[in-house]
Amino acid sequence: MNDVIHITTGGGGAPLRAPDPSSPNIIETIEAYHFCKVEINNSTLNFTVVTPGGTTIDEFTIENPLPVELVSFTAIVTNNQVLLKWVTETEVNNYGFDVERRVNKGKFEKIGFVEGHGNSNSPKEYSFVDINVTGGIYSYRLKQIDTDGKFEFSKVIEIDVGTPIDYELSQNYPNPFNPSTTIRFSLAQSGNVKLTVYNLLGEQVAELVNGLKEGGVHTINFSASELNSGIYFYKLESGDFLKVKKMSLVR
Repeated sequence: MNDVIHITTGGGGAPLRAPDPSSPNIIETIEAYHFCKVEINNSTLNFTVVTPGGTTIDEFTIENPLPVELVSFTAIVTNNQVLLKWVTETEVNNYGFDVERRVNKGKFEKIGFVEGHGNSNSPKEYSFVDINVTGGIYSYRLKQIDTDGKFEFSKVIEIDVGTPIDYELSQNYPNPFNPSTTIRFSLAQSGNVKLTVYNLLGEQVAELVNGLKEGGVHTINFSASELNSGIYFYKLESGDFLKVKKMSLVR
């Protein structure tokens, strides 16, 4: 979807500054001498600076200024309900999230919608409660929808309602990976949790979780964009539980 909007510089030939894409109102029009035509093509911002007479004096582009980055997705069983929580690191043109559920081996169906924050460069927390659950295996996923109608699915999170949850650290997926992967773990009860990543020398290279977490199933997205290729280890600690698994980063 392409939109063309006109904005201005600060007037009097003042230098043009690209609008902050994290602002919900990134395009504003004020009275001035120079004008900027902004073409929005999906997540690409194309700027053309023109004089009132129509002469082009500058052009520049911002590619994918802020993707909708999902950093965690959690499912927790409480009082015969499933509480879903998720956090985004950044957002652009985020209309919202369809919450979809699959029971046992059935098909995914939409069970609700949570409105997004539009544009943001700071973490945003979301939640949804599924009150219509009995026993069985429930799978959940998020359908993140842009304002132009494009969408993307999250990873699927699965929880067995009616069966006690044990402490568990699952193998990351995908593995090998480049540069991002998902780490899933389960907690039998609420408590302090620490999830860290180490290199082959035993040096800590990332701390993904360090604090109180509720009992349930948790997924964490890990980006290794600043690390070199190689073997890494991730360790989960909670109370007396400690487990380590290996993963491979391949550039």
